[in-house]
Amino acid sequence: MTGLAAVRARVEAACVDAGRDPSGVRLLAVSKTHPLPLLVEAVSEGCTELAESRVQEVVEKATGWPDATDLPMPTWVLIGHLQRNKVRDVVSHVGEFQALDSLDLAAALDRRLQAAGRDLRVLVQVNSSGEESKFGLAPDEVMQFCRSLHPFSSLRVDGLMTIAARSDDPREVVACFETMRTLQTRLRDDGVLAAAWDELSMGMSGDLEQAIAHGATTVRVGTAIFGARG
Repeated sequence: MTGLAAVRARVEAACVDAGRDPSGVRLLAVSKTHPLPLLVEAVSEGCTELAESRVQEVVEKATGWPDATDLPMPTWVLIGHLQRNKVRDVVSHVGEFQALDSLDLAAALDRRLQAAGRDLRVLVQVNSSGEESKFGLAPDEVMQFCRSLHPFSSLRVDGLMTIAARSDDPREVVACFETMRTLQTRLRDDGVLAAAWDELSMGMSGDLEQAIAHGATTVRVGTAIFGARG
């Protein structure tokens, strides 16, 4: 049994506390390392999207999705770092990519997508905490990077993604969310690309309430739904 219902209740309560409409916050279930039967159970509970950190795991799960079930296969969302030699698998299997942080990668994705005759929803990943272990652009690089995405017409750039600081100090976590909200406002005000920059993907099992209070439109939750990683 998954914890999906309990997390949905947390999201709704956080929205009420923040004075926001719960329909404006997407709960994205992070299924990385968890087995297919548990994922099928989540889909049976109304989960239509599943997020993975590795495109190889997306391919394994998409190609292994059980034919016996009447449930539709979920849309796969890639939230982890992507190497250019894996771009073909993204084009074949992924419906959304939340970790764009390189122009070389943007160009490689665009070429493959153009050849396949499709587009892809993408979010730009920001390293809001400055931690060296994390991927993503530094906040002061984001504006120029986003301006440089204009030639890649197959990429539907809809917003930003971050992983907040790994800290027991809530002030450090909230500082990351405030940085993201400020960046989103700047991108909107400056008219970068044609995007509305509506999407702000931030917040996980331990900090989703703070993220929602600071404008998150997507929270990415794994442990609280599926339990500890396998």
